[in-house]
Amino acid sequence: MFRKVLIANRGEIAVRIAQTLQQIGIRTVCVYSEADRRSLHVLSADDAYPLEGNTSAETYLRGDKILDIALRHGVDAIHPGYGFLSESAGFARACQDAGITFIGPTPEALRAVGDKTTAKRIAADAGVPVVPGWFGAEDGEALTPAQAAGRLGYPVLIKAAAGGGGKGMRLIQKEPELRPAFEAAQREAGSAFGDSRVFLEKYMAQPRHVEIQIFGDHHGNIVHLFERECSIQRRHQKIVEESPSPALTPELRRNMGEAAIRVAKAVGYTNAGTVEFMLDENGSFYFLEVNARLQVEHPVTEAVTGYDVVAAQVLVAAGEPLPFRQADLRQKGHAIECRIYAEDADRGFVPSTGVIEHYDPPSGLHVRVDSGVRAGSDVSIYYDPMLAKLIVWGQTRPQAIRRMSWALRHFAVLGVTTNIEFLQHLMEHPDFQRGRLNTHFLEEHRILAKQAGPTPPEAAIIAALAASSESAAHRRGHEGGAKLETPNPWNTAGAWRLV
Repeated sequence: MFRKVLIANRGEIAVRIAQTLQQIGIRTVCVYSEADRRSLHVLSADDAYPLEGNTSAETYLRGDKILDIALRHGVDAIHPGYGFLSESAGFARACQDAGITFIGPTPEALRAVGDKTTAKRIAADAGVPVVPGWFGAEDGEALTPAQAAGRLGYPVLIKAAAGGGGKGMRLIQKEPELRPAFEAAQREAGSAFGDSRVFLEKYMAQPRHVEIQIFGDHHGNIVHLFERECSIQRRHQKIVEESPSPALTPELRRNMGEAAIRVAKAVGYTNAGTVEFMLDENGSFYFLEVNARLQVEHPVTEAVTGYDVVAAQVLVAAGEPLPFRQADLRQKGHAIECRIYAEDADRGFVPSTGVIEHYDPPSGLHVRVDSGVRAGSDVSIYYDPMLAKLIVWGQTRPQAIRRMSWALRHFAVLGVTTNIEFLQHLMEHPDFQRGRLNTHFLEEHRILAKQAGPTPPEAAIIAALAASSESAAHRRGHEGGAKLETPNPWNTAGAWRLV
């Protein structure tokens, strides 16, 4: 087993990985940018080393800097988390060449599934249905994009071949839109991934996004840990994930799981990843892509299976066989995850920056919060605005929804605007509660975090919290029934009153 592991990431995922490593008995090393100098993940690690600069390109994407730190400080393995270098075949190869274990798939598997056009061919050769598409000259046909789109039939999607997250993606409804959008997508893909190749895919009108968690070891064992429903998305980014999917029958679940394993076996996949599918209204599924890394939403799978996915990653990377067989795996109950972002839902989800003045996440039975911040944390302009992930479990989906609604109501963040109230409205929406989901749910229902009345100014709320803490401390310091004077924050909050 490894003695020391470097976590090549930041925020909540770095904190979460550190927790499991420390519980196993492994010393943790983190890296940090100037903007993250006082971040929670720095405090959570046993050792911390700086990366000069602030932007991702200067810091967390600099594999050479990270590998140098690992070599200088006796690191046995590197866990990349998600994002940044997690799906970089070049970084995985560099780790291998330096004698450091990369906790993730092999460079060969990363290269095979990292290119979406190649991955689609692998899936098709494995007998897995794929969404019809056009991959340019790689298709062996001398078609222009316009000719290919005409053959597929509008609407079509333009997608980047070498990356995801919505970068380089465009929806085209008719031919006059195609050429300028195609060129813009190429520029964006080149800027985001260093690879300007894009391809066309037939647009599905109201699909669900359902992914299958896969896991392979170096002994030839590959299993799936069931599905996660990820249809609640904004700009192709997931916001809410759950398991089981309300749309899957036992037969469909089995068929999708078997299809995911066929894709994994075709590339000799090891460690954790997902095979992602689009599911249409008729119950037909189509291969979308492979995410060759730990997923943001992995806690949902942990909640319904009872297994620590990060711990399993570490065991497999150390050469151990998988700690579970397919026959051992069961889905128990229902789990939901909400991503807590520093953003303003009523202003187009624009990011919110600043210092978190108060941070009080909920706690309770079957309520889990993976946080990357605390009170006093600075939410900067440099990185993704996700603050935390809120995960709940219930015996049934309705119970899980009720528990999530309760947890959101008891999640207090002051200093930055968050999407918490927006998520509350989402949980209360009748179609969400009935499981009537698709990837356009938010656009169709236009859910906003509207207030029933004016919101107290943050200064007043902070004063109330401070007064509450002071009053509690004052009470603890007195015995008997002496009358205590409690300060009234509303008298000092300026020209404002409750209505």
